[in-house]
Amino acid sequence: MPSPKTLPMGRLQPGNVVAPDRSPSRLPAAPVLLPQSSHKKGQWKSTKLFRRAVKSVFRSFPVINPPCKMPVSLHGNRMHEGHIHGGKQMTGTLFGYRKARVNLAIQETPRSVPLLVLELSIHTGKLLQDMGSGLVRIALECEKNPSEKLKLIDEPIWTMYCNGRKAGYAVKRGPTEDDLKVMQNLHAVSMGAGVLPSQKADSPEGELTYMRAFFERAIGSKDSETYYMMNPNGTSGPELSIFFVRV
Repeated sequence: MPSPKTLPMGRLQPGNVVAPDRSPSRLPAAPVLLPQSSHKKGQWKSTKLFRRAVKSVFRSFPVINPPCKMPVSLHGNRMHEGHIHGGKQMTGTLFGYRKARVNLAIQETPRSVPLLVLELSIHTGKLLQDMGSGLVRIALECEKNPSEKLKLIDEPIWTMYCNGRKAGYAVKRGPTEDDLKVMQNLHAVSMGAGVLPSQKADSPEGELTYMRAFFERAIGSKDSETYYMMNPNGTSGPELSIFFVRV
C-alpha cells in the first residue's frame, strides 16, 4: 500500500505539497483495518437513501445571513498561549480534492474510525491557502430544538462561517469507503500535510490533499464545543479553530 507523502507542519503555501505518485499502481484495494471508536459503534450505519435525502435538503436551503455567534468563553477550561487546558486531545484531518469541497474528520486517535465527518462548503485548496496566510476560525452554527435530544456533534446540518463571513453550509455524513481509505493510509501520520495517491488520474478536481494535526477539544456546554489545532512544541504554523454552536 503506497504511503502518503507528508510535509512538516509549517506555513502552508499553494506550492507546499509533494507531487503525487504518477506510477501505474494507485491505492490498491485493501481492507480497512481501523478499529471502532468508543462513540456509538453502530451510529454510522445509515443508508445511502438517507444520505442522499440529507444532501438534497442541504442544497435546497435558502441563503440567510444571521450574525455569527462564536463562543467567547469556555467553562472549566483555561486559555494559555493559544491552547485550551483541560480539553481532550483528538485527531483532526482536513482532506479532499484541491478544487472540490473539503472534508473534516475527527477521530479519537489516528487509527480509529472517525467520530464525525463533515463536508464543508469551502474548497480544499482555498482553505489550505487561507491557513497559510494566518489564523482561520470556522464557526458552525445550528438552530436549537428543545424537542430533540441530539448530541451536538450529531446535528446533521450547520451554517458555516469562515473568519466571520458566511461561507455556505456544512453537512454531517457517515464515513464513506473512500473516507476510510484515506484514514487507513494516514493511520501512521500524527501531524503533517501533503498529497495522497489517487485513483482519479489527472482529475479536473486536482490532487487529493490532506492536512492532519492534533486538536484540543473543549466542551463549553451541551450546546458548544471548540476544537483548537495544536502545533508541536509551540512551533509556528497553520492556526485553525473550529467552533460548534447551537443557538
